[in-house]
Amino acid sequence: MPVLVTICASVVLLAACGGNTSSSALTAATTKPLTCDDSMKTAFKPDVNTTVTLVKAFKKGDDLNLSGTSSGVTATNDLCMVKLNVGPGNPGPAGAPSTSPGIGIEVWLPSPANWNKRVHVVGGGGWAGGVQGSTTAIAGLPNPLAALFPAVAVSTVAIAETEGAVSASTDTGHADTAGGGSFAMNPDGTINTALWTDFASRSIHEMAVDTKALATAYYGIAPKYSYWDGFSTGGRQGMKEAQANPDDFDGILAGGPAFNWSKFITGELYPQIVFQRDLGGTPLTTAQQDLVSNAAISACDSVGGQHLGYILDPSACKYDPTADRNVLCAASGGANSTPACVTPVQAAAINKIWYGITSDGSAPVPGSDNGWASVTSLTGPSGVQRWFGQTRGTSLYGAFFGGTGLAGVNGPFTVASDQVALELQNPTIAGPNFVNATGNGASGWKALSYAQLSNAFDQGIALQSQFGQINTDNPDLSAFKSHGGKLLHYHGLSDELIMPQGSVNYYTRVVNQMGGDLASVQSFYRLFLIPGFGHGSLNGTANPAANPPVPAAGQLYQVLAGWVENGVAPDKIPLQNQGGTITRPICMYPSKPTYTGGDVGAASSFTCS
Repeated sequence: MPVLVTICASVVLLAACGGNTSSSALTAATTKPLTCDDSMKTAFKPDVNTTVTLVKAFKKGDDLNLSGTSSGVTATNDLCMVKLNVGPGNPGPAGAPSTSPGIGIEVWLPSPANWNKRVHVVGGGGWAGGVQGSTTAIAGLPNPLAALFPAVAVSTVAIAETEGAVSASTDTGHADTAGGGSFAMNPDGTINTALWTDFASRSIHEMAVDTKALATAYYGIAPKYSYWDGFSTGGRQGMKEAQANPDDFDGILAGGPAFNWSKFITGELYPQIVFQRDLGGTPLTTAQQDLVSNAAISACDSVGGQHLGYILDPSACKYDPTADRNVLCAASGGANSTPACVTPVQAAAINKIWYGITSDGSAPVPGSDNGWASVTSLTGPSGVQRWFGQTRGTSLYGAFFGGTGLAGVNGPFTVASDQVALELQNPTIAGPNFVNATGNGASGWKALSYAQLSNAFDQGIALQSQFGQINTDNPDLSAFKSHGGKLLHYHGLSDELIMPQGSVNYYTRVVNQMGGDLASVQSFYRLFLIPGFGHGSLNGTANPAANPPVPAAGQLYQVLAGWVENGVAPDKIPLQNQGGTITRPICMYPSKPTYTGGDVGAASSFTCS
């Protein structure tokens, strides 16, 4: 993307110097660089739908707040914060979650002297609502959870201050975060197609276009490189940009992406339905889940005669608790007399969760199909299997997340119950957090049969046009390749929330879409699977002592930038564990780390093959 030394003075020039016209054509001409004050409200008008709602200059040492109440975070460099609203939003009753004034975008601009000529925007999580549109709150403050999620916790303020890049984030068209998916349903119970579209795609494209246009207008020169950086929902957003708006970014970092949205999220409710239908509504205790999951790790984690404490390749693990006397209760013919023992029915329930959602609640013997058999099928799971399950050894209830995972003892992951309520257009199916005029959530998911959950799965696919094509599973990335973009996609093999098999399946479909030419795909798109890594958590396994090598803060972004800017294409990426006692490469899929001999804690003992 070339840098022009002159100021872009029209729509045509703005597009030529690195901007992109939005669905509403850019109309304002830029005659001189903007200043960080209220004059920007009238001087910056990139299209008819976009309005500058707030401009605030922060000097080094200033407390970063808009309300007058100290945030306790001070600016380490001079910054300009700009808030944008992109209409038309969605009209409706005041206070209704489905009512929106438009898409909120918060942009952070380093001082001209500190700008590195990059735009580096970040994605959201979950339903991706936020305070980006608020004029009294800041969305981009350093994440207090950064120490727990160093590989994925990205702050727009920190990017602007430390890296020197222009950064931005969006509320995707809805500010409400407490109501979960409530915004996506109209007061009469119908699907809110306007906000689904904003959430699924329009908000991220508008953020890309407006952020680059604002950077060009503010500095008088276009950004040289533009990057997307997102995890989970943010990973899905990045994949959507590559698929639908391939010219928006030069590099996309997509971690644990929530693509295949309706499929895997409907499947996220499956563990709770297994508990309801097979175990009389009594979930397995965390101790029971940990016992069986750690037994799976012990059965499948040996490398070079040593136990790693996590599974290097869960696709090869066929551990079956129904055949393991060490976890089965003595009263059921097993050898375990502890309170954590499981009955054969409970052991079979865990096998079902590992296999993934089925239309009838069945699961084959793991020795014949451990749930991975269809992972490289171009049509995805077949037969009764609808989608994939959590990998063996992963913490099923989400220990790192305080037990709020898929098999949590206090009920479902709320995104899942919300999504199923939206698919069936019945708010009462969701949990109490779901608010709607036709009836709030009443945990009606508890009464769903396997067949009814499978029907919701089908409905999620059938309603894609109303859901803004949220599934983000189009394998045609040819336009992104033609643009010259690079896509670095990574996924933890112990992801507690999003099944990594979905990433493998999508990559397989992309290769097929491009005529089976793996080298051609790898020239612009590379997938890396990370053993033991969770949903951003450093240890996604059921083994609290596991300490797998994981990405360091900012490491994968730097790898992506090196690929985009210097042509250094990664085929393996060196990682180390917390404390630096173990090093190991992660390999570009479809290659895997293969032990060749020597110290199992040394990267030199592994090759990618």
